[in-house]
Amino acid sequence: MDTKTEVLDILNELTGEDLSENMDDNIFEDGLLDSMASVQMLLSLQEKFGIDVPVSEFNREEWDTPNKIVAKVESLENE
Repeated sequence: MDTKTEVLDILNELTGEDLSENMDDNIFEDGLLDSMASVQMLLSLQEKFGIDVPVSEFNREEWDTPNKIVAKVESLENE
């Protein structure tokens, strides 16, 4: 599976929503994720992709749409 599909699977598990048609929608403003779910998302992404995202460095504005999450994961994978 590619990164986009895997990220969407994680988001689907957390939100109960298929976000594949809403890749630029703000998942926080839409009420799909809150701060607790953000932590769970980061833990799931770290486990799945072997990336390191300290919660202390989490900037919600950099992770607020599915497209941004995919791009962030891809950039962290390439570090």
